[in-house]
Amino acid sequence: MKISRNWLQTFFETPLPDAVVLADALTFHIFEIDGIEEKGNDSVLDVKVTANRGHDCLSHYGVAKELSAILKLPLKEYPHTLAISTIGEMKTDALRVASETPLCRRHINGLIRGVKVGPSPEWLVERLAAMGQRSINNIVDATNFVMFNIGQPTHVFDAAKLGTDENSAHVATVREARTGESITTLDGKDLALSPGMLIIVDAADRPLDIAGVKGGKQAELDANTTDIVIEAANFDGVSVRKTAAALKLRTDASARFEQGLSPELAAYGMRAVAELIREIAGGEIVGFADLYPQPQKIEPVSVTLAQTNAVLGTNLAAADIADVFTRLGLIYQTSEEKGSDTFTVTPPFERLDLVIPEDLIEEVGCIVGYDTVPEVELPEGQTQAVANEACAWAERIRAHLTAQGFSEVFTSVFADTGERLVANKVDGVRPYLRTNLSDGLADALERNIRIKDLLGVEQVKLFEIGTVWRNGNEEIIYDLAVEKLKKHKTAEDYKQELDEILHHTQNLGSDTSYAPSYNTPPEVQYRPFSKYPFIVRDIAMWTPTGTDADAVLADVRAQAGELCVRAALFDRFEKEGRVSLAFRLVFQSFEKTLTDDEVNDIMERIPASLAARSFEIR
Repeated sequence: MKISRNWLQTFFETPLPDAVVLADALTFHIFEIDGIEEKGNDSVLDVKVTANRGHDCLSHYGVAKELSAILKLPLKEYPHTLAISTIGEMKTDALRVASETPLCRRHINGLIRGVKVGPSPEWLVERLAAMGQRSINNIVDATNFVMFNIGQPTHVFDAAKLGTDENSAHVATVREARTGESITTLDGKDLALSPGMLIIVDAADRPLDIAGVKGGKQAELDANTTDIVIEAANFDGVSVRKTAAALKLRTDASARFEQGLSPELAAYGMRAVAELIREIAGGEIVGFADLYPQPQKIEPVSVTLAQTNAVLGTNLAAADIADVFTRLGLIYQTSEEKGSDTFTVTPPFERLDLVIPEDLIEEVGCIVGYDTVPEVELPEGQTQAVANEACAWAERIRAHLTAQGFSEVFTSVFADTGERLVANKVDGVRPYLRTNLSDGLADALERNIRIKDLLGVEQVKLFEIGTVWRNGNEEIIYDLAVEKLKKHKTAEDYKQELDEILHHTQNLGSDTSYAPSYNTPPEVQYRPFSKYPFIVRDIAMWTPTGTDADAVLADVRAQAGELCVRAALFDRFEKEGRVSLAFRLVFQSFEKTLTDDEVNDIMERIPASLAARSFEIR
């Protein structure tokens, strides 16, 4: 959430410190800061609002409340100063709202007649620019301002384009989309709707809006608009998230509904938008229609001083906790029956996260500052640590096989066939969970054999420890895949060795682990790999007995040049007083795909150098 320092200042009489101080205050108490961007005479903080506070802190007011408590700076009067009771007192028969789904918890419409659509005042343009938003017109800008200011998304329709019912009332109904329905959004995209998606429809049952996500073209404002209908509603967060994900259409509005908002906030959002539009676009507020079948219940939460100190590891006094609650604007009472050290808090309607005592304790910890909690050494364990058998088993396998030159791989858990069909398939190709590791290992083996010259290994040996789903159970197993070569061990040979080791160690107690003895490998330096194909060439020669193969290899490398990324001796034998040496060279570029002609030119240079040493190229 982008937070403008200048915008925050509107909530305080006292001048705020600079943006760096504000960033530190938030970082060390409540939210991390991703960065600070300077925009003219303003500083914009990129605040990482955590998921548990998205319902009240994806707004400037929400962040201002936190800074007020942290910095001990009093807020101005509550910014939604308009009495929300006027929503109910100003009912009008010119509007009718309805809902056919419990996923809409509140639905408010407001009617304003006689507005003038035009450019926004400079202060409003600047506020939205700080959020990275371009100004559209004074009506739309007002809805965006309120959303960024207090967190409630709203939307505005051209009343003349809505149509009316038999009683001349503008109708807005929330319902689920039907098969075959579609909508053209404000940005001109034609989207197919699916059952389960919430939409707003007018008196003629035409889709006007994807509820909580994006408005439609049907009732879009234009320069001729004079009467408008404002919508402020509360939609189920999970429903909005699913719709936004299915349509690949995540918006600022959907991001807020997804976190869950208080239905009480809709009334504040409605009045704030209506008054701002009347201020900057003129017009007369005719009235409102409010559908609120199940008003929000606010349950008090109690916590004791002893609970707080026990969880935080502090030695706070009751006055310290009272101070925190006061600074946060939390209304609390102390009970004579339960003792003065028991605090019963009635959360504000927007604080949906304050449900259990630990939630209140977290608030105390955040405001007091976790850096003030004294360090306490952990007590010694009362019981002897016991190794996790599954982990110990896996580590024995891993230690033994890596010592034998194996490489561990992780293959996909999805398969073409199996016992368990995945409900949310990654793709339609492999819709089942695997019943074995061998299929994935076989594919990995084939792929690695093709590049083993580049890898510089004589025999490709792979293993995997992973989960399979078979015989109605979920199991963790291991399996091997070994390239078949003459005079080399097979996968079965390695399995037999490993099974004997596992059998030997499985009953020796949890403190026993298999640790084979092998030399510590030398330090290696990471090098990026090339995305271009490699080319392999072999060269063999007769040399006098006693010739140093390493010296010959060094000469070959020098002649091959920088494009030779790997060179190794792969064959040696003696015959009639001479020694045959055969080297395999791997060529690869980091800049392009090499051609055979380029590599052939390099290979022609090597024999000349070797001939000078009286070697005979085979």
